[in-house]
Amino acid sequence: MATTADVRRELASLADGRRAEASRRFLQMVPGGYGEGDTTIGVSVPEQRRVAARHWRDLSLAEAAELLTSGVHEERLTSLFILVRKFSRGDEEERGRIFDVVLANTDRINNWDLVDSSAPYIVGPWLLDRDRGVLDRLAGSSLVWDRRIAVMATFAFIRAGDFHWTFRLAERLLRDPHDLVHKAVGWMLREVGNRDRAAEEEFLTRHYRLMPRVMLRYAIEKFEPRRRGEYLTGAV
Repeated sequence: MATTADVRRELASLADGRRAEASRRFLQMVPGGYGEGDTTIGVSVPEQRRVAARHWRDLSLAEAAELLTSGVHEERLTSLFILVRKFSRGDEEERGRIFDVVLANTDRINNWDLVDSSAPYIVGPWLLDRDRGVLDRLAGSSLVWDRRIAVMATFAFIRAGDFHWTFRLAERLLRDPHDLVHKAVGWMLREVGNRDRAAEEEFLTRHYRLMPRVMLRYAIEKFEPRRRGEYLTGAV
């Protein structure tokens, strides 16, 4: 039976200094960057997924949660891959406990890759048929990762054909100060449009003039060039 120590050793054996340096830049683990203070050892995401696939059954929820508190980025991401696997195969009680672990550790889910690998697969699915008020709390947080979690969780609702919370949070976060939130909102609006273009455009028509540029660009990325130009020039 594998333990957290085994997972750490396996990840350490896969470490690559050159990849770590690239990851530090890519995830802005540099002075002044949103990932400042984090540590990476340079293990690729596919390798981390393979480690998670080998060991997710062996690790208890408590052990996976312990791994999530690590100071090493790859250990936290691997923990989330393990938690997603446990969540997708767990019963109602275990799924609820995993949701609670994630919500209790959002300060450790502190980069966009960590958020995007967990919120749409744990937070959103748990809330599909439950009270979603926690998303309003997250969207009002001073922590950028909480706000991105709130938006990315709505991906699960979008897949189920429910766009209300995506629009609700998008409207609330139109003036958010962080571009990682702008990108997440634009991405989720684009996902709505992939399923219901008219619904997305109805929202955009009312709000596009107030949107940060990057949010708008993400939202209209799949539009035809002429239509993109109309939004970007304010000719809608």
